[in-house]
Amino acid sequence: MGEHDGVSALSQADSKQFVDRYERKFYYLRLSITDVCNFKCTYCLPDGYHPTGRKNSSFLDQTEIKRIVNAFADCGTTKVRITGGEPTLRKDFTDIVASVADTRGIKKVAMTTNGYRMAKQVDSWKDAGLTNINVSVDSLDPKLFHQITGENKFHDVMNGIERALEIGYEQIKVNVVLLKQYNGNALPSFLHWIKSRPIQLRFIELMQTGEMDSLFQEQHQSGVSIRNHLIANGWLLKVKEANDGPAQVFIHPDYLGEIGLIMPYEKGFCETCNRLRVSATGKLHLCLFGEEGVELRDLLQQDEQEKDLIARIQGALNTKSVSHFLQEGKTGMTPHLASIGG
Repeated sequence: MGEHDGVSALSQADSKQFVDRYERKFYYLRLSITDVCNFKCTYCLPDGYHPTGRKNSSFLDQTEIKRIVNAFADCGTTKVRITGGEPTLRKDFTDIVASVADTRGIKKVAMTTNGYRMAKQVDSWKDAGLTNINVSVDSLDPKLFHQITGENKFHDVMNGIERALEIGYEQIKVNVVLLKQYNGNALPSFLHWIKSRPIQLRFIELMQTGEMDSLFQEQHQSGVSIRNHLIANGWLLKVKEANDGPAQVFIHPDYLGEIGLIMPYEKGFCETCNRLRVSATGKLHLCLFGEEGVELRDLLQQDEQEKDLIARIQGALNTKSVSHFLQEGKTGMTPHLASIGG
C-alpha cells in the first residue's frame, strides 16, 4: 500500500494497518506493565514512587497484555517495548516477555530498565525471547550516578550491561538524559566508553512534565551541540528502520559503539512518529505528552472483542495531533515519565 494512495485512514485500518490522518503508520508499541519504580531519578521520581491508591493487582494481567499485543500485531505492529516504572519489578516479567515474543508478527521484543537486576536475570530474559535492551545510565561517575538516581547501584548496572554482551546481545542501548549540571560536559568520557563496546549511547533531551518545571529550566540542554561535534569529527547519520524509535543515530568507522540523539524540541520531531503507548492500567496514549488517554481495558476481557478494540484504537488515531507542541511550552497532562512508561 502506497503512502499517498488516497485511501482513508479507516479503510487502511481495515487492511490491517494502524495509521493516522497524517498518514503516519504505527509499527511500534510501548507497553507499560507497572508504574512502580525502585529508583528516585531527579528528573522523574525525585521523591520516590508513591502509589496512587490502587493495588498493584490493577495493573494489566498477562491475558490482557496478550490481547493488546495480538491486536497491535494484527494491525501492523512489529516491535513491542516493555516499560514501566521498572518492568522487572513484576514477578511475571519473564513470562510476559515470552508471551509477547510468541505473538505472530512481532519481530522485536525490547525493554527499558534501570538495569539493577540485569546481571542476575538477563540470561532468562534472553531465553524468553527478549531481543533488545535499553538501560538508563545517566553518568559514568558512580557518585554522580548515585546522586541522579538516588541509588548506589552503578556497578550492579554496569555488570548487567557486560553480562548482556557476554551472552550474545549484539548491541545494548544506553539512555542518558541530558542534565546540564550533571553530565552536560561528559561527552568525552562517554565516547571513550563506547569506542570498543557495541553500545548505542542515546542522549535524550530533558522533557518538561507537569511536576518538574523548575528542574527543566535549570537542567535542560539541547542535543544540537553534541550533533555538531559529532558531524565535525566524522560521524555519519545512520539510516532508520521502519520500527525504530525517534533517535538520530550516528556511526563512526573508528568506534564500535554508536551515538543516538533524541531531541523532541527540534522542529519536525513528530513527523515520523511511529509509536503508540498503552499504560499499565490499560489506557491508550497517542503521545507521551497527550491528554487523559483512551480506556481500552473494557475491551480486553474476551478474545472476541478484538475487532471492537481495534476500532477504538483506530478511532482514537483519527484524532491524533500533528505534534506534541513541546516547543510551544505545552506539557500535556503527563505528571512524570514513569506514569505511562516514558
